[in-house]
Amino acid sequence: MTTITPPRPRTRPAPAPAGADGYRVTFARVVNSEWVKFRTLRSSWLTLLGAVAALVVIGLVIGYNTGKNFTTLRPEDAAASGVMQGYFLSQLLIGVLGVLFVSGEYSTGMIRSTLAAVPGRLTVLTAKAVAFGAVALVTMVATAFVTFYGAQAFLSHYGHGYTLSDPGVLRVVVGTGAYLALIGLLGGALGWILRSTAGGIATLLGLLLVIPVLLRVLPWTWATDLGTYLPDQAGSSFVSSIHTAGTLTPWTGLAVLLAWVIGAFAVAGVLLKRRDA
Repeated sequence: MTTITPPRPRTRPAPAPAGADGYRVTFARVVNSEWVKFRTLRSSWLTLLGAVAALVVIGLVIGYNTGKNFTTLRPEDAAASGVMQGYFLSQLLIGVLGVLFVSGEYSTGMIRSTLAAVPGRLTVLTAKAVAFGAVALVTMVATAFVTFYGAQAFLSHYGHGYTLSDPGVLRVVVGTGAYLALIGLLGGALGWILRSTAGGIATLLGLLLVIPVLLRVLPWTWATDLGTYLPDQAGSSFVSSIHTAGTLTPWTGLAVLLAWVIGAFAVAGVLLKRRDA
């Protein structure tokens, strides 16, 4: 007698968690929600516009002055990276924007709703970094190109100038935008770590402005050597056309800056999982 075995019921994968509106919470949707948060805040665009304007305006002024006085300038000022010196101001603005993009949710209490809607805390952290990093990278790289071509228009008028095909120039232009985006992400990581706008901005300014100055005035060689591994000096070696003795090589500088950003986000991730919202 033949025994008929009933077919086994098919097992379906567990559905992704659903939000309050019934939609599945996917990483793409979380990134999109972070983009909505960014673009709906007027302060985000004003701060980003300030970073853009600082790089462009200062670059154009330097390009005009460089063209007029090209033969009397120091090599580092006459180099292709000379017109990108507006990044010293832009980095402060984009870094503050990174802090605000995170700490603003803590100050308003919105972070509780965000973490309640998205089950994975690291998903929120990563999505915020992706959304902000993409905006910062695209905007600042495009701004760097505008600054470069605008400054070269002045330089060419006086018979000087550079092209992107010249050695190291493309690295300087793209690198300036990438450097600013990474500083913005570093600010975002500090926002996660400190959960305070004032604390995050103060720490960022300390890393970019205060500590480098203190290390330079100390009478010990190790202090100067240590300073080259700070975020600003490591990044500066990547966006400079001329390698200065005692500084990191361009790609080593980029690697050190990336290590700062990755390390800061690693600390932020650990603290985010351990602490209450």
